[in-house]
Amino acid sequence: MELKDFLEEMDTGEEIEAGSECHLFMHGLSQEALRITAEMNNAYHTPEELVVLMRKLTGQLDFPSFGLFPPFYTDCGKNIHFGQNVFINSGCRFQDQGGIWIGDNVLIGHNAVLATLNHNPDPAKRGNLIPSRIVIGNDVWLGANVTVLPGVTIGDGAIIAAGAVVTKDVPANTVAGGVPAKVIKVIGDNYE
Repeated sequence: MELKDFLEEMDTGEEIEAGSECHLFMHGLSQEALRITAEMNNAYHTPEELVVLMRKLTGQLDFPSFGLFPPFYTDCGKNIHFGQNVFINSGCRFQDQGGIWIGDNVLIGHNAVLATLNHNPDPAKRGNLIPSRIVIGNDVWLGANVTVLPGVTIGDGAIIAAGAVVTKDVPANTVAGGVPAKVIKVIGDNYE
């Protein structure tokens, strides 16, 4: 299997059978991600060096205004897609096999978790994986310790309050918080 084939299969959202060619390819990608993130997280790197490491991790070549405070963790890396001017604070964990699409001018707070895989609920098939993309719009701010679950879209300009667990889509220009996250405020022109 080639990376292109793997990503295409992940994008279908179809269940990935445990032990299948796709599942085994995913494990190979995990080993590469572990190697790169270990290098990234276990020594000081300049911002420019972190961009080079993130390019290796994701395969995305264009990071002109990307910022990261390590440590950063992912068990794949190849299905993360960054817009311009993204900042990721320390301790974040991205499970990106199902795809993580991050828009422009996004701020991601400490210890955020973005998870794109579910397991089959049937105990006999529990090792099977169900991928589902996360989409984060432009100008979004995820507070510290936010968890975003598979299949969620966060609209442009939204704010996710610290500690929230986002299980459903969040409309643009709203503030969502809680467990599970609910819209608690609409962001007006005065940004209050």
